Amino acid sequence: MAIAPAVVDTVALAGGRGHRSEYVATLTPGNTPDFLVVPDELAADVPSALATLMTRPEQVRALVAAGRPVLWAGTDAAGRATAPEAGIPASADLTGSRRVGVWIDGHDFLHQELTADGRYDETRGGRPHAYQGRYWIDGDRIDYLDDLGFWAYGEFQGDELHHAGYVMKLG
Repeated sequence: MAIAPAVVDTVALAGGRGHRSEYVATLTPGNTPDFLVVPDELAADVPSALATLMTRPEQVRALVAAGRPVLWAGTDAAGRATAPEAGIPASADLTGSRRVGVWIDGHDFLHQELTADGRYDETRGGRPHAYQGRYWIDGDRIDYLDDLGFWAYGEFQGDELHHAGYVMKLG
């Protein structure tokens, strides 16, 4: 059997990360593992192993995502999370949510207003409305769809919002 990363960090492969511990999905202490186990003959290299996952999932002996089994011995693991529905979700009414308001980074460069109707408006470097769009919160993850069409994401960690290298607090 061969063990391969289930996520390929193209930024790291291109030299965009300075330390191995910063690589997405690497088996490094402190990182949550994403890996798959496939028969050697189906994993001559990482692309072949990933192709097996996509085209012949029944051949995958194990798939672990975020440290939890997803596939085991070619079948769905017990308690496996279901995949989210495809498409753009409807915006929830976030009236009264503790996450609605203006989030500000420690250098006062980024101000991100999250409104109860699922919209955001960013001021960057004093430039108002630098980015605007919709957002969705699922647990501690926040996904953004900018009005220009690009996606971004962030994570709430306690009373902080981590997004695009910024750490913000509710102002």
